[in-house]
Amino acid sequence: MKRDEILKEAENLINGDRAKDYGDAYLNHKRIADIWSVVMGREVTVKEVILCMIGMKMARLVHDSKEDSWIDICGYAGLGGELDAE
Repeated sequence: MKRDEILKEAENLINGDRAKDYGDAYLNHKRIADIWSVVMGREVTVKEVILCMIGMKMARLVHDSKEDSWIDICGYAGLGGELDAE
């Protein structure tokens, strides 16, 4: 895929299928943060969830470079940039 195709696919996912499947991005990541907070024994922020999800995708890329991981990183980066500004 070309870079513009990767970015368009990420946009389509976070504004389309993923939004439909998981609901509002902030609320979904807040739920994840709340669950991780219990597991970790400390408050986990939405920003930390997004950064960790990007880190997970990066770890997967070290093992096997799959196109969907690159797309997901772009999607998480877009959400992170938007939600961090709130």
